[in-house]
Amino acid sequence: MAEREKLLIAVDETETSAHTLQYVAQIAGCMGMMTVCLLHIYPEPPPDYYIQGGTLTAYKEIQNAKAERVFSNGMEILTKAGVQKERITTVNRFAEGKTISEELLEVRSEGEFGTVVVGKRGVSRTEEFLFGSISNALAQHSVNFTTWIVGNEN
Repeated sequence: MAEREKLLIAVDETETSAHTLQYVAQIAGCMGMMTVCLLHIYPEPPPDYYIQGGTLTAYKEIQNAKAERVFSNGMEILTKAGVQKERITTVNRFAEGKTISEELLEVRSEGEFGTVVVGKRGVSRTEEFLFGSISNALAQHSVNFTTWIVGNEN
C-alpha cells in the first residue's frame, strides 16, 4: 500500500513543470511531515542521434546535467515555500525501452508514493495518439494512490 505522506513530483525544464512546482509548493509547505521526491525521466535518444555521431554516454551526460538544473530549481521553489530540505529527494531515470509513463509508474511503485503529481501539457490529439499522454496514463492506472494533474495557467 502506498504511503500517503510521500509525494512524487514529475519535473522537467518546461514552464508547465515550473507551474506545477509552484502549485505544490503552496500546499506542501504547510504539510510538515510530507516527504517530496522530484523525479526527472528522460527518453531514449532520437533515432538520428547516433547517425549524427552521438554516443549514449554523451547523451546521458547531457540529460543528467539537465536533471541537476531541474532539481536545483525545484529544491529552491519548495524550500522557499517551507518544505524542509531534508524532506526532499531526487530521482533521475532513463526510460530505456519504456515510455515515460511506464517508468514513472515503476518509480511510484518502488517508492510506494501515495501521491503522484504531474503537469498537464497541452498536446494535440495527434501527439497524444502517437506518444500517449502521461496524465491520461496516470489517471487510468491510479490504483491505491492519488494523482494530481496540474493544468496550465492559460
